[in-house]
Amino acid sequence: MTTVRPPLGRPGSEPGAPEPGRGAAPAVVAVRRLFGVTDADAMIVVGTVVFLVLFGLVMVLSSSAVISAQANEGDFFAVFLRQGLFALAGIPLMLVVSRISPRFWRKHARHAVMLGLALQVLVFTGLGYDYGGNRNWITLFGFSAQPSEFLKLALAVWLATVLADRANAFPDLRSVVIPALPVSGVAIIMVLAGQDLGTASIMIAIVLAALFFAGAPLRWLGGMVAVLAVGAVLFATSSASRSSRISVWLNGCAPEDYEYTCWQSVHALWALGSGGLFGVGLGNSATKWRWLPHAENDFIFAIIGEELGLIGAVVVLALFAVLAVALMRMVRRHVDPFARIATGAIMVWIVGQAFVNIAVVLGMLPVFGVPLPFISAGGSALLASLLAIGVVVSLSRELPEPRLRPAMPTAPPVAPRAPRRPAR
Repeated sequence: MTTVRPPLGRPGSEPGAPEPGRGAAPAVVAVRRLFGVTDADAMIVVGTVVFLVLFGLVMVLSSSAVISAQANEGDFFAVFLRQGLFALAGIPLMLVVSRISPRFWRKHARHAVMLGLALQVLVFTGLGYDYGGNRNWITLFGFSAQPSEFLKLALAVWLATVLADRANAFPDLRSVVIPALPVSGVAIIMVLAGQDLGTASIMIAIVLAALFFAGAPLRWLGGMVAVLAVGAVLFATSSASRSSRISVWLNGCAPEDYEYTCWQSVHALWALGSGGLFGVGLGNSATKWRWLPHAENDFIFAIIGEELGLIGAVVVLALFAVLAVALMRMVRRHVDPFARIATGAIMVWIVGQAFVNIAVVLGMLPVFGVPLPFISAGGSALLASLLAIGVVVSLSRELPEPRLRPAMPTAPPVAPRAPRRPAR
């Protein structure tokens, strides 16, 4: 009797069974090859971010066309083209950064934060200028930039470096404060000196997130939050503009506040309300006709709600929720404290800033000047956010492989019984 042997292959393979990875969708395979991404959560992060950037370009074109035409002699596409150039530069830059070894970030984190502080100092020189009451911008070689956006990323990576060696080992308050807070405090104070409370608030969240994911005791973090809350109140009341915005947020808008402090908040809510369930249609916003200042930037979510309705607004919220879940899964799986702290701090920065922006548009927070990540117009914010995602993907190369559940043991085959002979 001739014995038929199974075809040679890997253990457990069956004839005709597809090889691992061969049945994956072509888009997934393309992302893996392009970004060198092998982790499923990192692929979700990359896919979500790219979709948000493309969606943001569409909304920037829609929300900025009117103002762009009035400011650029009939050129409806000026703001959109500028944002598109930053997207074309930022996505390949994210690709390059994602392929860098994770050891690079730990080695050069100190140089990055020193460079970020040096650029922030330029804000107070002849290269800096005011915009919207904040002195947080510089002009270099004909291009304007916001150094604090890149300082956020440098601060997140640097904090991960100095806290990784003492992760989950903070014997006293001094070990929490030094060396993390002095450099972070200098960076935040420099941003506050430019009157940019929104950016400073996000930087404070990055510092607290880094300490939290490093394992700092919650009682000390709670004390720091209380001290920061008192400081924030004192700083907010030091300016008539900030105190009036907080006052109308707490007490509502009086008739005399409508044309000044309440203008953006009221028109943002009107835009959201007029959108209904399905919106008035892409490009058909009435609020963008100079009724809502910064409609393409800080208040672009109001235009999304007006043109795409409640469904469009919920989709944006869902995308940021997916991004938060994928990033949190990566944080929990990281074994290296440096990678865990850096990924967690970047997650709080990106997702936290998104929900602060949306909360401001909905009237749940007083007006802060923070853009909606990946969607709002703004080259510095877009580039810095894409660089941060590139760092996260780079760190994901050290993630352990997910554990597979062991296969359930199968019972051995039972030999058929011989048929009984009929009784005589």
